[in-house]
Amino acid sequence: MQKYYLQFLSILFSSICFFSFPNFTTAQDKVTVWTAEEQRELFNYCEKIALIEQQRVASDKVDAIGQIQYWAILQKQKIQDNTNDTFSTAKEIDESVIKKYKALGLSGDQLNYLSNKLKTGEAYAPCALITLSYNPAYDTMGKPQMIQFIKTKFRKQLVDKIPVNGRQADQLIDAEVWRYKEAQIISIIPTSDFNRIRKTVEMNRMMERKYKLMDITDQQKDASIAFFKQNL
Repeated sequence: MQKYYLQFLSILFSSICFFSFPNFTTAQDKVTVWTAEEQRELFNYCEKIALIEQQRVASDKVDAIGQIQYWAILQKQKIQDNTNDTFSTAKEIDESVIKKYKALGLSGDQLNYLSNKLKTGEAYAPCALITLSYNPAYDTMGKPQMIQFIKTKFRKQLVDKIPVNGRQADQLIDAEVWRYKEAQIISIIPTSDFNRIRKTVEMNRMMERKYKLMDITDQQKDASIAFFKQNL
């Protein structure tokens, strides 16, 4: 199992780059092995936030954890390339990783969390930031046409169910159509191209900025996201 360490990320993130929703087209042609540098990017996109927010690890220690994991990836790659003069097996590297984690002064729960991920090969937790959800059913609609379609069909439901006022409903619709059209472009990028993930991150971060400008609560934001996923 250990020799496939460098492949687990590609399997994990290939699966979450295409999520299965009703009427969504999903596909994955092959497994992509991300480089060590790309895997470090993935750590910053997802696991870094999970460690800070869920495991309450201090930010400076999280950065150190990221460096340790990056070091381990490089060491395991050297074993595969038969160029590692320090370690002979992935198990030896994992043992060294645990020692480095302990040296950070992590709590027992934090250390157990990281140790379990190391044992299972799940170093990074999937997260919404790198997730591209996209329904091709509206591909043929232009942006103005799609905005009008959604306003006619769903504006009143947004006002009543979220609930939001009319201005906020219009802002939510405009933002969702913008996101849809961006996702339509990103979906063309092959899943083997890491730029697909980078573009998805940019899109999702921009959506967060748009939400903040609407003066809505987190509950309203989450309800609107769920609403559009269910209805579009």
